[in-house]
Amino acid sequence: MPFRTLDTVDVSGKRVLLRADLNVPMRDGKISDLTRIERLSPTIRELSEKGARVIVCSHFDRPKGKRVPSMSLAPMAAALGQVLGRRVRFVEDCIGPAAEQAVELLNPGDVLVLENTRFHAGEEKNDPGFAAALAKLADIFVNDAFSAAHRAHASTEGVAHLLPSYAGRLMQAELEALDAALGKPVRPVAAIVGGAKVSTKLELLGNLVAKVDVLIIGGAMANTFLAAQGKGVGKSLQEAEMHGTALDILDKARTAGCRIVLPTDAVVAREFKPNPPTETVSIDAVPADTMILDVGPASVAALGQLLPSLKTLVWNGPFGAFETPPFDAATVAVAKAVAAATETAGLRSVAGGGDTVSALRHAGVIDRLSYVSSAGGAFLEWLEGKTLPGVAALEG
Repeated sequence: MPFRTLDTVDVSGKRVLLRADLNVPMRDGKISDLTRIERLSPTIRELSEKGARVIVCSHFDRPKGKRVPSMSLAPMAAALGQVLGRRVRFVEDCIGPAAEQAVELLNPGDVLVLENTRFHAGEEKNDPGFAAALAKLADIFVNDAFSAAHRAHASTEGVAHLLPSYAGRLMQAELEALDAALGKPVRPVAAIVGGAKVSTKLELLGNLVAKVDVLIIGGAMANTFLAAQGKGVGKSLQEAEMHGTALDILDKARTAGCRIVLPTDAVVAREFKPNPPTETVSIDAVPADTMILDVGPASVAALGQLLPSLKTLVWNGPFGAFETPPFDAATVAVAKAVAAATETAGLRSVAGGGDTVSALRHAGVIDRLSYVSSAGGAFLEWLEGKTLPGVAALEG
C-alpha cells in the first residue's frame, strides 16, 4: 500500500497518539449511535495488546476554540470504555501540563482520552505550536480518522509531520475499500449518485464519468438532467441554472464511453408530506401540477437487472426523498438488490455519505454490502479525486 500501516511498526512500550473520530451523534446529552466508537475499537485493542500507551485525541462539534462543557469528550471516553470492556482514562485538556501528567501516569496497555482538540483555536488553524504540543505527548502518531482526513488541522495533518506516522486499521480499511472501488476496480464498474443538487456534486460527477462504465443518477439531481433534455418535470425540485452544466456532463460521459442511466418512470405527488396520494407515471408524462419524489418501479427493475452484470459499485446519495414515506421505496428496493448482488453475484459494493448510510440502515442492509464508509465529507472528496491532507501525510 502507498501509506504506512501498523504492520510496519513496533509499538511496545511506546506512547501512541491515536487520532480518532469521536464526533458521534448525541441526543439529550447521550450518545445515540456508537458506530464510530465501535469501528475504532479494533485499532485501540491492537495497540493496547501490543503494549502501547494509547493516547486518543479527537474533535467534537464546533466549539470554535473555546471550552464548551456540553462539547466535552468525557461521555465518549466512558462509552469507549464500555465498548472495550476496560477502564479508559480521561483528562480535561489535550495539551499542556494536565495532559502531559496524565500521559506520564500511563502503563503499557493503558488507554487515555484527551479533551476536545477544538477547545483550542490552534487545532482548526493547523497552528504549528499546537501541533508541536500534541506531538510532545507521544513517540508515534496513528491516524484512524478517515472521516476527518479531508481537513488540514493540527491533529489530522500537522502532527503527522512531527512524529513517525501510520494509518490505523479503520483508516486502512477505508483506503483499501476506496482504492478497490475507484483506484484499481474490477470492471465493469458503476456509480450511483443521488441527492438534491447537481451544483453540490459537480466535481464528483466530473471525476466519475472518466472512471466508471455506468453512472446511475437519482434523487432530485436526476430531475435537473431530465429537464435539461427537455423533459417536463412539473413542480419538481430541479436547478434550471444548471441545465447547461448537466448537458456538458452528458457530453463528457459520451466521450469517455460512460453510460448514463436516468429514471424512466417516477412516483409523483401534488403534496410533499408523509403518505400523500401518489401516481406512478412515465418520465415523459409527468403532470404539470405534480412533483417527482421517487424513482418508479420500472427504473428500479432495470437497475435490478443491471446489478448482477457489474463487478464494482460505488454509491453516494439516495434515489428519492427517502426520509418521507412512501418515497423511500426505490432506495430500499435498490439497496436490497445491491446487497443480494454482493452476496450472490460477487459484486464489490462500497457506499458512503451521511444520507446514504442512513438509507442503508433504514433498508436493513448496512452489514450486507462490501464496505460502508462512516465518513461524509472525506468520502465525497475522495470520490471527487481530491488529495486528502490527512492521508497524504501518511504516504511513503
